Amino acid sequence: MYRQITAEERYTLGALHAQGFTQTAIAKHLERHRSSISRELKRNCARWDNAYRPSKAIERTNGRRSRSRRNSRFSAAELKQVEKLLKEKLSPEQISGYLKALGSLRISHETIYKHVWRDHKNHGQLWTHLRCSPKQKRKRYGTYEKRGRLAGKKMITDRPPSVETRKDFGHWEMDTVMGDHASHHCILTLVERKSGYTLIGKLADRTKEVVTSRAIRLIQAHPKWFKTITADNGTEFHDYPKIEAATGVSIYFAHPNHSWERGTNENTNGLIRQYLPKRHSMAHVTQHRCNAIALALNIRPRKRHAFQSPAEVARDQ
Repeated sequence: MYRQITAEERYTLGALHAQGFTQTAIAKHLERHRSSISRELKRNCARWDNAYRPSKAIERTNGRRSRSRRNSRFSAAELKQVEKLLKEKLSPEQISGYLKALGSLRISHETIYKHVWRDHKNHGQLWTHLRCSPKQKRKRYGTYEKRGRLAGKKMITDRPPSVETRKDFGHWEMDTVMGDHASHHCILTLVERKSGYTLIGKLADRTKEVVTSRAIRLIQAHPKWFKTITADNGTEFHDYPKIEAATGVSIYFAHPNHSWERGTNENTNGLIRQYLPKRHSMAHVTQHRCNAIALALNIRPRKRHAFQSPAEVARDQ
């Protein structure tokens, strides 16, 4: 088992080093591995004359130990600041980048995770504000895919190539997010690919008539922001020609079981689950609540925007 070099050993090491003994000879005399002696000299020899001074070595070692990760360098007030942002549903990485961008605190996301799990070990609740684990889905290989079969719809491969680059603002992804199985209530989500700007609409059920009506209202509230939409293959989007006719927006469809083709939407739906957990009824959710969740996401700093928010990015378009 490893044990640290003692103060007495450092004084002996210093004396032997000053007399010109080799590292191997010093290690043999102290009954230490020569790599331990090598590390000790490398860490604590003076740069200007390569002399090893035991008192300085002890001082430097104690300083490193006090600054080590086992000893928190953050005050209770600083950790409270982190906890406040956690409760606002920011991820540890977002908190780290956001506080660094503000110039108020430099703390790594690993340190924030350690603080969260230390709190969890002490029966705290900070962990409940982290994003939930994604639902495991089983792909049914070898079966005929019936979901989303609709003649004449435009596939993602027909989409303009510029959409894929995310350089142009106005290209969106669309999906529905369900609550519990006992209720038909759900929400419609629209996410802009470049900025991550999100719109959420409350749905009384997931029929194509209700989805179409809500989608048209959301799009018409921001008519200049929409050029294309890429949708999921659910039957709730089978009235898409009505959306195109009412708004002039072209709608494309991802391939079945290719959720990564709408990665921005899938990631955003995961963020929404922090506010509307799985297997919970959405019957109580109002459009006002949907707007509040969308606002919280739109002002949340994002790493891919150098910790600017989607709202800031969209505002500059």
